Amino acid sequence: MVTHKVDFKRELKPLYQASAGRVDEVDVPSLRFLMIDGEGDPNGSASYAAAVAALFSVSWTAKFMIKREQGIDHVVMPLEGMWWADDLSTFVANDRSKWKWTMMILQPDTVDDASIGRAVEEVVRRKQLAAARSLRLQPFTEGRCAQTLHVGPFSEEGPTIQRVHEYIRARGSLAGKHHEIYLSDVRRAAPSRWRTIIRQPLAPR
Repeated sequence: MVTHKVDFKRELKPLYQASAGRVDEVDVPSLRFLMIDGEGDPNGSASYAAAVAALFSVSWTAKFMIKREQGIDHVVMPLEGMWWADDLSTFVANDRSKWKWTMMILQPDTVDDASIGRAVEEVVRRKQLAAARSLRLQPFTEGRCAQTLHVGPFSEEGPTIQRVHEYIRARGSLAGKHHEIYLSDVRRAAPSRWRTIIRQPLAPR
């Protein structure tokens, strides 16, 4: 079987590349994500770690399943997080104890509910990751957003987030949820080199 390669990082390049030197506007279409919800500071959280492990395990299992059955080899996309709280200032203050989150990974159209269902059962059986049963495949439309690149540890994101918020307020108002896209493998890269896209929906005047 001839294998066809699919790489959303290239096809959706403006959404998965950002500059640390400026804030850009992007129009994000409806995309399909594997998602899981939680709340609280992710640092040292067993539930957060289990959620992320389940996301990656099911995404990789679905990837190999689709490659074997359909001859389509898609790139597993980076981890993304939607973060929100009653008070947006908690993002600038980096008070993650008050945050709620939805962690997610973009999926191609070849991965459907049936594929995810089979991948979940395999992950639960082989890896005993019960959190996989809390995953869902869901379309998400973000629309017009402002984004920039933060380089460094997550604990130092405050000024970068503030810069995005100031850009938006000069042109309209904040809308939707704070969005982060984690481009670096934090297990291998030094914190000073972590690359994270900071994105926030923009409601124009």
